[in-house]
Amino acid sequence: MRAAETAAFGRGISAEALMEQVGERIARRTMDFFPDGGRCIVYAGKGHNASDGFVAARWLALFGWRIDFRLAYAEEELSKLTASKLAELRAAVGDRRETRVSGLTIVFDALIGLGAQPPLREPIRSACREINSLRAGAIVVAIDLPSGMDGDTGEVDRDCVVADFTITVGFAKRGLVSDSAIDFVGRLEVVSLDELRWDELTSSEVATPQSLRDLLPRRKYSAYKNQFGRIGIVAGSRGFTGAAIMCSLGGLRGGAGLVELFVPEEIYEVVAATAAPEVMVKPVKSYADVIDEPIDVWVVGPGLGKTRASEVLALIREAKQPMVVDADGLNILAEKIEELAQCRGPRVLTPHPGEMKRLFGAEKASRAETATKFCDQHAVTLLLKGSRTIVAEAGRALSYNTTGNPGMATGGMGDVLTGVCAALMGQKLTPYDAARLGAWLCGRAAELAIFAGNASEESLLPREVTDNLGAAFNDLRSTDR
Repeated sequence: MRAAETAAFGRGISAEALMEQVGERIARRTMDFFPDGGRCIVYAGKGHNASDGFVAARWLALFGWRIDFRLAYAEEELSKLTASKLAELRAAVGDRRETRVSGLTIVFDALIGLGAQPPLREPIRSACREINSLRAGAIVVAIDLPSGMDGDTGEVDRDCVVADFTITVGFAKRGLVSDSAIDFVGRLEVVSLDELRWDELTSSEVATPQSLRDLLPRRKYSAYKNQFGRIGIVAGSRGFTGAAIMCSLGGLRGGAGLVELFVPEEIYEVVAATAAPEVMVKPVKSYADVIDEPIDVWVVGPGLGKTRASEVLALIREAKQPMVVDADGLNILAEKIEELAQCRGPRVLTPHPGEMKRLFGAEKASRAETATKFCDQHAVTLLLKGSRTIVAEAGRALSYNTTGNPGMATGGMGDVLTGVCAALMGQKLTPYDAARLGAWLCGRAAELAIFAGNASEESLLPREVTDNLGAAFNDLRSTDR
């Protein structure tokens, strides 16, 4: 970030010009999350981070938001540029300093930015405490990074701002994606600018609409179903029919041309009666019988159980087509992990933390280190699920997902994700790109379900994610992002 800023200034771009662009982008991203508007309180320090907050608030005011602000320092201590941006905000909305918080309230943390390191000092520490006290009735949005966090390491002060959203400028700072930072950063959004360019390759990245939207070009008008993949899902067992059904819905909503669901004979009638009519449900006596089916991408595992482990393991090993392995497919594989080396086609593994522990043991390492080590040892694509899902593959940048919310912490979300990833692979995406895009789309669909006012973090269901996948695809392609 520092190098990109220096290069931009060297090309004659002013700090104020960047600030104006950044502030507008922050405001527009805020409105993406909260389109109905509300009240915004800016907690401001005395430097450029405060200026970004003032500009963003001025733009929100233009969109009808009610704006208030709190200064951590006396006005005479503000930098010249920050003071001018405060004056512009005042001219737009007036000087209102009310303390009552009611209705939808957004708190901008614009206290300190990149370069400030813990420990916090007064008066910033008291301002951080006040922001955290307001969080019971407000949404906290950190600008660039939460005040009290080290942008390089993710180390936090005891009074670090706990943000629900962090809108970071230019590039994601390394500290924002560290394991210890997740609960302080919340939802991570990257505001990119053409003026801030950096072309050197890095060992990791964050998934953004800008990096993902070209992976799935618009369909030709002459398109037909066979161009978008026949997905075969081997899933379900007695008592676990829902996992198979949700996975098939993920495949349908993810854009697959055809979805076939292979289930044991004993649950065929139940699944056939409850699956979406677009899904072809087929009973099987033995999973050994399905390997010759004309399938483009396989899914193995959701709700499968382990009673036919040897048949499942043989399918994972012998199928030549790309395959997403999830749930009980992973649990079966964990007992014979050496079989991964014998697989005849590309494999995407989608473990949650418990399944990852069974696959790789109790690693005393970060999630990023664990994912990297696993892919160094096994030639697979790994989608390690969690609050900041990681996608890893040997020779590729480690990719951190940015979308989603705590409402996704419920059974069935992983089944939907698995189906979506398979559908994307059926549309000719590589396993790595399908995993990155699938994670982003499912997380964004979960957000849209809540932002539309129809769900909460407590009530969100996997079916609401599938219902909002279309909106997530459209959002990905939005030229405003």
